[in-house]
Amino acid sequence: MSVRLRKCPKGKDLAKLVPFPRKDANKYSRGKLVVVGGSAAYPGAACLSSSAALRMGAGYVEVVCSPEALPIVRATNPNVVARSWEGWTASSSGLGDADARHPVACLVGPGLEGVPEEAPMVLDVLRLCRNPVVVDGGAISALASEGGRAASSLRAEAGLATVVTPHLGEAARLAAPFKEKAPKGPSAERKELARFAQKLSDCYGATVVLKGPDTYIACTKNPPDGSDDVVHVMDSGTAALAKAGTGDVLSGMLASLLAQGLPPVKAAELATSLHARAGRMAARRLTEVSVCATDVVECIAQAVADIC
Repeated sequence: MSVRLRKCPKGKDLAKLVPFPRKDANKYSRGKLVVVGGSAAYPGAACLSSSAALRMGAGYVEVVCSPEALPIVRATNPNVVARSWEGWTASSSGLGDADARHPVACLVGPGLEGVPEEAPMVLDVLRLCRNPVVVDGGAISALASEGGRAASSLRAEAGLATVVTPHLGEAARLAAPFKEKAPKGPSAERKELARFAQKLSDCYGATVVLKGPDTYIACTKNPPDGSDDVVHVMDSGTAALAKAGTGDVLSGMLASLLAQGLPPVKAAELATSLHARAGRMAARRLTEVSVCATDVVECIAQAVADIC
């Protein structure tokens, strides 16, 4: 497999991707995001993702979490709507309907534990949601299952956007059913990591955002002229982001942009670039040693302002 690397846009080209709201916008026309995550063990992940989604511009953010996490999510951020996942289905949040006037997206996985008991809920989202879905964190195990692979394939056939955001360890789990071997560590050659991201994209019919020191964005739409696949690379990251929870921040930003109508690759380019910029801004104030995920959330608005 041959791939060409293309750097994510910067400066004015990146700023053009920011979905500023129309003057007549309301909270629903600006996009609704449903975050499904936040187990009893990891409620903070859903808090981080939903907070980042609001900062990235979504007009309405709803968190569907475990009953144990519910009071924590509500207390952490009064700007989000939170409900228990007991008795919840994807259809009950409007994910089964597609309405261009009121765009919707779903993020599933932040704070899930990846245990078999959670798989039916993840598969419910993949099968019933007629809107863009981001699969992150604990939901990646369910996507790699036989049912998840089948649901992802059906979504691709129906033209529904699916984005998966693995780090290299999670990507190896996604590759295992297809007998694909993951590159050995994030220090592998760029082309090797890019080819691996492209293979995963082709296997799942999804846009793959392979996270690491450099982040690789691969999609399944091959060039019409038969030339090499293009994998986009975001190479302006920082070690300050090597902290638990920063991946949840990124997935919330990305899903928020999908909820606002951006196509998957453009949403991934903008989210990863602004995430890196926010991380660098936080590091300038706090040093790379001390930055935490909440600091990155606080710098999202400044990162947006900085490029616009």
